Order: sequence, then structure tokens, then C-alpha cells
Amino acid sequence: MTDEKEDVLIDGLIKDEDGKIRCWWHGNKEGYLEYHDDEWAHPVTNDTKLFEKICLEGFQSGLSWLTILRKREGFRKAFAGFEIAKVASFDEADIERLVLDADIVRHRGKIKSTINNANRALEMQKEFGSLAAYFWSFEPKPERAPIKSTSEVEGFTDVSTAISKDLKKRGWSFVGPTTAYAFMQAMGLVNDHLEGCYCHKVVHDKRLALKRPEILKPK
Repeated sequence: MTDEKEDVLIDGLIKDEDGKIRCWWHGNKEGYLEYHDDEWAHPVTNDTKLFEKICLEGFQSGLSWLTILRKREGFRKAFAGFEIAKVASFDEADIERLVLDADIVRHRGKIKSTINNANRALEMQKEFGSLAAYFWSFEPKPERAPIKSTSEVEGFTDVSTAISKDLKKRGWSFVGPTTAYAFMQAMGLVNDHLEGCYCHKVVHDKRLALKRPEILKPK
């Protein structure tokens, strides 16, 4: 069923001006529709991109994702493109620089956490061969049935809780179960586009074709 006045589908979908049916949450806000279509839930296996995503999810805690999305280029500039080794080398002078940078979220704790997490990420690259191999090892199997409505979307899961627990054990911070699940959604570890959203099949097909990264033990 559809509310013809607003073209909003009752089950959490919306029909946009281009005729495509999408998840409702993009709200036609600048940059958000493109993020919904081209990034969210598309599988990622690049360590730099994964590190960026998990860091930004940590910065998002307590804020709207749209706030983070609109500051993303500022974050990239401030954090050296989220190149893990470069961020890991940041010192106190960098922290003071970042807390004065209006183009990012100036939260000292989250800034220090990002630097700490970069150092932990370097350790994990040595242990697993890549961050990608580590995170994809948590892929839920079998893949659950497609989500049909927003009421089925969870804030966290057993898997996100396990990721959070393991990351914290390894010294990461700002990676609670809810943040971990948002990261899982963003990086494509799960496909949480609603079944009726046109992106669901796009992402599904990408996941079918994806070669999962393998854990490489140190020689």
C-alpha cells in the first residue's frame, strides 16, 4: 500500500521522483540519496575505506549520520585520508590541531580514540593480513532472509556484539555493539536495504560476486 499524497510506502519504502523505490531514510537530503544508492551496504574490502567507515561510525555516536556525512571531506583531510599508518603516527600536536578544526566533530575523546584505533589496526593487519580479512570473518552465515520492513531492522545483533567485544579486547574504543552494527551495515557485511528497495538486488548481486578476503597468517 502507498500513501499517494507523499508517495511513502507503508513498510518503510519511498517512491522517488525518478520512479525508483528506496529505503525511506535518505529523505531526499543532499548527499544522502547518493550515499544510500552508491555506498551503503555495498561490500567493502579495502582496509583504508574500512578504517574510515568504522572511525566515522564512532564519531557519529550521539549525532546524526547526516552530520557526519556532510563533514566527511573535512574528516578525510584532517585524518590524512584515513591512511592507517599515517593516523597511527599522529601526536599531541595533531590532537590539538584537530580539536580546533571546525570541519570535523571536535570531540577530544573520539579524536584520541581514532589515533589509538589506528595503532590497533596496524597490529591486526600484521595478525590477520588485513582488516578486511578480520571483519569479513564475522560475516553472518547463512545470510538471513531479506528485511521487508523497518520494524525488522535491529540496533545490534549477536554478531555486532561479538565484534565489539573482540575489538575492545584488542584495545579499540568507541566500538560498542550499536556502532559495530552500523559499521556492518555500512561496509556490506549485511544487506539491510529493505527487500522492496531497488538497491537490495544491486547489493545482493555484488555480494554474490564478491571474493571474500582470507586471513593470512604471518610467515
